[in-house]
Order: sequence, then structure tokens, then C-alpha cells
Amino acid sequence: MSIGFGLERLGLLTLKYPVIVAIAVLSFTALCLSLISKTSMDGDVIRIYKNSGEYYDRYQNLSKTFGTFENDVYILVSTPKLTDPQIIERLRELSFDLELSSFAIGTLTPFSLRRPADNDLGSVPAIPENMQNEDEVREKLSQLRKDDAIIRNLISADLSGIVMIIFPDQQLTRGNGEKEMLAEIADIASDYQSDNIKIEITGQPVWKSEMLEASINDQIKFSTIGFLIGAFISFISLRSFWGAILATLTPLISVIWVIGTVVMLFGSFTFLTNVVVTLVLVIAFAESMYFCFTWLRLWNGGMEPNKAISETVLRVIPAAALTAITTMVAFLSLTIAQGDGIREFAYSGFVAVAISFVTLVTFLPLALRLAVKLGFKPPKKMSIAVEAPIPIAKKITARFAKQISIISIVIMIALIYPHFALKPRFDFKDYMPKSSEAINTAQNIDKGVGGVAPIYIKIPLKGNMENVSDEDFIKIQKVHALLEEKIGKGKVISAASFTAYTDLGFSRERIFKAVGPFLKRRFVTDDGSYALVTGFLPTLMESEKIRQLVKETDKELIEAGIEGAKLSGFNVLSAFASTDIISSLRNGLTIAVIVNIIIIGLAFQSLQIALVSVIPNFLPILGTEFYLYASGTGLQLTTIIALTIAFGIAVDDTIHFLSAYLRARKNGFAHKKSVSLALEHVGPALVATTLILCAGTFVVIFSALPQVALFGTLVVITFILALLGDLFILPALLNAGERFFKFVGAKNVSKR
Repeated sequence: MSIGFGLERLGLLTLKYPVIVAIAVLSFTALCLSLISKTSMDGDVIRIYKNSGEYYDRYQNLSKTFGTFENDVYILVSTPKLTDPQIIERLRELSFDLELSSFAIGTLTPFSLRRPADNDLGSVPAIPENMQNEDEVREKLSQLRKDDAIIRNLISADLSGIVMIIFPDQQLTRGNGEKEMLAEIADIASDYQSDNIKIEITGQPVWKSEMLEASINDQIKFSTIGFLIGAFISFISLRSFWGAILATLTPLISVIWVIGTVVMLFGSFTFLTNVVVTLVLVIAFAESMYFCFTWLRLWNGGMEPNKAISETVLRVIPAAALTAITTMVAFLSLTIAQGDGIREFAYSGFVAVAISFVTLVTFLPLALRLAVKLGFKPPKKMSIAVEAPIPIAKKITARFAKQISIISIVIMIALIYPHFALKPRFDFKDYMPKSSEAINTAQNIDKGVGGVAPIYIKIPLKGNMENVSDEDFIKIQKVHALLEEKIGKGKVISAASFTAYTDLGFSRERIFKAVGPFLKRRFVTDDGSYALVTGFLPTLMESEKIRQLVKETDKELIEAGIEGAKLSGFNVLSAFASTDIISSLRNGLTIAVIVNIIIIGLAFQSLQIALVSVIPNFLPILGTEFYLYASGTGLQLTTIIALTIAFGIAVDDTIHFLSAYLRARKNGFAHKKSVSLALEHVGPALVATTLILCAGTFVVIFSALPQVALFGTLVVITFILALLGDLFILPALLNAGERFFKFVGAKNVSKR
């Protein structure tokens, strides 16, 4: 069995049945091209956390009872003339227009709130209509802020701003509905913008829209730029225009196949699976370059071109198969994490790598055969840019083998501390586009009014009374006071917010009737079995502080005897689930490293080979983790995925080098000569592919999304360290351990 576990036979079948394989390739390409037009991006962030554990269950439990308010749209109206009667009436008109939006099932604004009437059983607007002068408006708004907790969350203390909240219809906002809703709200708001009125829109639908737009732009921009950069580096490396075209076609077909397959399997891309396209692009470029380098070297060495293709299949495809297996293992290791979204990313990556390998062994040999038939002539010499480092590496690793080996071992041991010192970290701001206007608006709301980052406490009630029993109302008041003590006075709303009206002698029945059935459901279920207390946190509150708040509040609720009441909400879910997922992914990375080392040992049937591959493959990961430790970045969701996938790709170079080394040993060359030949044969391809991988991934650093930019930075660092490991550390370890490797792959050693 070959090191590719026999998977190279697919390449041999391609050469044996070229017509049949060509028809299959063209048919599948046509199918995937037809699906590209259906490509879409799913902005549902909850999809990432689905089935991720306790806090997802809490969130779902809350949603089933009260619905979710994470899709609420917040509108901040700023005006220096809020006390002007004409301005206040103009804003009342805006409130009514928003309520009539085709996407709204309700609104919460200072103008939609009503209070019990003094003289009858009806209700009147909380903010009286047709006030006559500024003093009257100022006095009324100030009094309302003092008496009404909800108004206090909707009107700023300096009377310079108002918050209006739209509750969208969840059915209507699915798919493109959310985008259409935001467009309609923006259109309504534009009619009221003036020199005295400034209107800004924020909330999760806006944040998702910004993230989606940035992600889609990233996919188009980075795929295009990465493709062009790869083609350019291929041209420089191969010194041939048509050679670069041949090396570039395989990545192009791979991307088409991957996009079509993801659409077939999952229906759409997510923020995470979006990264898969860029990864496949650089992986396919790397393997295509290995194949083309070997083919051209054999052809220039005197072998007939079609025979060289067959020989390249035998030499390169087994190693390519093994690298595909190790990369797929890296992706599969992610499946141990909680959350369907992470597993979807893992499976997408697994399938994408498999597709990239199939493209290499089917499309590329056929493309090369066609090129030969059309008269393609090989360049006689590769670029000095990719060959120049090889003589230096050969000289240094031969002369200073022991010193380099010792230093690399010492560095690896020293870097173990940062590895264990890194702690999981999650902050929502890291996932938002840089200079997000919606985030700035949300922070402005945070300063004086409730806020746009709600947390919820769902309280089981005993009375099952429509208007809440006295005993249950006391329970609501307790929870309200407890949460207000934790996050700040005026930052909590609930049925207990209407205390000012009960103090005036109004019954809860009259109060609930006045506010209306829709708003009442925001506080108490229709059957009176559950109540909801809502608190507002700062938009960009650190996740560690959120986790601490939740733990303390949950504990105090138990101590207060409020059984079954627990904190929930999207920011609670993301703060806990993200760190749990990160910890699981870290374990997955460890598993991926160990399993891949074992796979390498089994593939090469050598314990020595497995052991010598440890340091060159661990050091890039430990070095990148040291960067995270030194920069204070910590382990985030994207960083741990980057480390896992970068390891899966970086180990490819080691496999190609060791494959070339063992081939030389089996051809009768001595140990050190085999190391030298491996550097000569594989070294230029290592340099060229690393240039392509780094250049193709480097463009990601310029993403508007901080996490995507960080992903690109980490992958580039890992690739560079992996190249140094395979050009200098791996050959040095082999040379220093000559006695240890004396019999590895050796057959009739006579050549020097």
C-alpha cells in the first residue's frame, strides 16, 4: 500500500479512461456552474450555536414562551429641539408611520405607550398630544422619565434623544425579508430627516446586514484577488504563461466544484463556511504547483511528456492523498465542538478538501495531456526566486544540523508555556465590521437610554391569573430589583415598571388594559404562567463580565427562592457557548495533531518518520500561539479554527518532503544524499506553494471584519513558520539523526 493508501489509483483511472473521466468532469462542472447563481449567505448567527448546550437550551426555552427580541430594530432620533411642540408632534407622526410598516407587528416608542385615563376605564397617550409650549413639553417629559421606567429607557436624560423600537414579523423577515425591512425603515426615516432631526438605525438586523455585506464582499474580493495573485506567482515561478494557466485552472475548477457542492449539501454559506472557498483556493494552488513542478522537471529531464504525467501521478498523488487525509482529519477534529454551525463548517471543509483532491487527480492530468497535444513546450528552468533558498538551506542544514536540532527542541519546549497560558476569549465587537455605524449608534443609545443588548429572566408564576396575582407580582418585583441592582437603575423593564401607576391607585388590570395586549405580552404571558424581566447591557460589554454577571445573578435568584428563573438572551448564549466551543476546538486541535502524526507514521510505515515530523509540525502552531499570547489576543473562535486548519495545510509540506526523501532512499541513495535530493526536488515547490498560500491568504488580512483579518494573519504566520520548519528544521533533524534513520527506506545503498 502506498503512502496515499491507494488513492492515487483514481489518477491512474483518469489516464486509463480519459474520455469517461472528461465527460464526468465536464458534467459536474456544468452542474456546479448552474448552482453558483443560487449561492446565498445565511446571516443567522444563531445557526452557529444551534444545539451547543445549556445556554442554547435556555435561549430556545425563552423563545418558545416569549419569542425573541434579538431581531428588534432600534431607531435613535437625536434633536436639540425635542421640547419644541412642533418637533414632538413630528416625531409622533414618525412613530405612527413606523408602526404601520408592513414588517412590524408592533412598536415600543414614547408615543405608542399609553397610561390609564384618570376619569374612565380607557387610556390616554403617555405623552399628551398638542402641548402648547416648550416649558410644558419639558415638564411633561421630565416627569415621565421620573415616574415611568419604560419612558426612562426611551428618552435620554438631557432630552436630546428618543429611542423607538420596532418588533419585526419573524415570518416576513426570513431570507431577503430582513434586507427589505431595513430598506423600508430607512425610507420612512428619510422623510423625517432634517436639520433639526437626525435618525440612525441599529440593532441586530442592521449588524447582521453589515456583517453579511462585508462577508459577501470578502468572498468576491478575496477569491478574485487570491486567484490573480496565485496565477501571477505561478507565472513567476514557472516562467511560462501557459504553464501558469495550467497551474491556475485546477484551483478555479476546485472553487467552482466546492461552491456548487456546498449549495447542494447545505443550501447556503454562513459566516464560517464562507472561509472554506478561500482555503480550497490556496490548497488547490499548492497541490497543483507540486504536480506541475514535478511534471516539468521530469519532462526537462528527458522523459516523454505523457509518460512524465503518468510518473507524476505515481510520485505526487500518493503524497497529495496523504496531505488531503491529514487536512480532512483537521477539519473533522472540529466536529467534537458543540454547535451545529461549527460542525457544518467542519463537514464543509472536509468535503471541500476531498473535492480539491479529486479535482487534482482528474482534471489536472487531463488538462496537461490536452496541453501537450496542443503543442505546449516546457520552460527549461524555474525561477531563481524559488530556487535561490535551496542551496542555502542545504548548506546550513548540513553544516549546523545538530545546533539547529537542539535549538528547535529548546524553542519547542519553551513555547509550551504560552500554549497552556492562552485562555478562551470572546467579544462581540471582534465580529463586527470596522467603523460600524450601527455599533456607534448602539453605543450612543447605551449612554443615556436602555440599550440594544438585552438580557432576559423568564420567571415561572404560580397564580395562572391573567393580570398576575399579588404573590406573583411580588416575585416579579424581587427579580426586577435584583437585576437592577446588578446592571444599574433604569436599565430594567418588566411588569413592575408600572409601579408609579399602581401608586396612583390604578389596578394591574387597568394598567395592562391601557398598555395594550401586544406590549403586555412583552411582560406576562396571556395565561399568566410566566413573566419576563428585561435588562439592557452595554452593546460591547466584555464576554467575561457577562459570564460573571450571569453566574452571580443565577446564584442570587436561587438564594432568593426564585426557582426556575435564569438569565438568557443572545449575548448570554454567545458569551458562554463561544468559550465552550473554543475549549472544545482546542482539544480538537490536539487530537488532530496526534492523529495526523500517527497517520504519517502508518503511511510511511516508520516510527522514525512519525517522530521526526513532530517538531516541524508542532513549532508552527506553537509559534503562532506565542504571537496570540504576546499580542494579548487570546484564543478566539476564529483563531483556534485558523490554527487547526493551518496545521492541516502546513503538514502537507512535510509529507511532500518526506515522500521525496524516502523515494531517494528506495532508489539506493545514502541518507544525507537523500535529504539533499529531497531539498532539490521538493524545495522549490515548497517555496512557490508557500508564496501562493501566504499571498492568497494575506489579502484576507484587509477584511473589514476583524475576525476574518485575524484569521488571515494567523494562517500566514503559520505557513511561514511551516516553510522554515520544512526547509531548515526537518532536514537538520534528519541529518543530525543519521544513525537513527540509517535503515529507514534503505535499499542497496550504493549511491553517494
